Amino acid sequence: MANELQKFRMYLSAERNVSKHTIMAYETDIGQFLDYLERAKVELSSVDHTLLRRYLSWLNTKNYAARSVARKLASLRTFFKFLKREGCIDNNPTILLSTPKLQKKLPRFLKVAVMEELINCPNRQKASGERDRAILEILYGSGVRVSELVGLDLDDVDLRRKEIRVWGKGEKERIIPINKKGAEAIDSYILRGRNELIGSTEEDEKNVKRVEKALFLNKRGSRLSTVGIRRMLNKYVKKVGLIQGITPHMIRHTFATHLLEGGADLRAVQELLGHVDLSSTQVYTHLSEARLREIYSKAHPRA
Repeated sequence: MANELQKFRMYLSAERNVSKHTIMAYETDIGQFLDYLERAKVELSSVDHTLLRRYLSWLNTKNYAARSVARKLASLRTFFKFLKREGCIDNNPTILLSTPKLQKKLPRFLKVAVMEELINCPNRQKASGERDRAILEILYGSGVRVSELVGLDLDDVDLRRKEIRVWGKGEKERIIPINKKGAEAIDSYILRGRNELIGSTEEDEKNVKRVEKALFLNKRGSRLSTVGIRRMLNKYVKKVGLIQGITPHMIRHTFATHLLEGGADLRAVQELLGHVDLSSTQVYTHLSEARLREIYSKAHPRA
């Protein structure tokens, strides 16, 4: 089984050009299923749709959310399709399975005033504050994924043209414009905050200070992680007394929602977010009740 999983990993990386994060998610889902087979003493070649149904039922007994079960089933579909293509199995047992129905949820987003409060929260007298202000400006001003944000290098930023280059899912490159405030925040961070963080780096064995190419650094002078971004955001959420559960991805939702409410074209937002399918962007077309009332009062002849 380990050999098949290794081949599948290579297929995802070489042929599908899937990101490392997505490959890890596939490995987690499929690894869990293979453990289940091992405990049940069932060979991979003997798996049928009946056993898969039992596995999905077992996941439900473990209180996995319907969305998590659907994701795990999607991982297995891709895995068994690959095994069938490679001749490792005769039939794909996932064909006879239906995907669990999911309740559609509108993405949560923040109001403009709340975003302004968050962005203005960092203490810019500190190096970390300069960095945090720039991070919040870019998250809200460009809608990048948190993984794309931490992957930014100095060379990916063009302050003269006010744009950044990010590498999205599948290592796809896209150029995103940033606003004036975002560009100013990055410029200020690079000139002051970042240099101070670089200065905190310990000397290596050759007694030469390591210069990190990453744009956003932690207090040790190394590339800031996604976990570090979330901790930073939680700190400011708590500081301004906002509800818990605000994530970097919610700020991405906020970016898209505010653009569409401001009259932006749906396909333009799709390009900015890096969505391959327009249907992924259409979830943001919800409008606030106040906005709906405003449109109604202006558009309907008897309003």
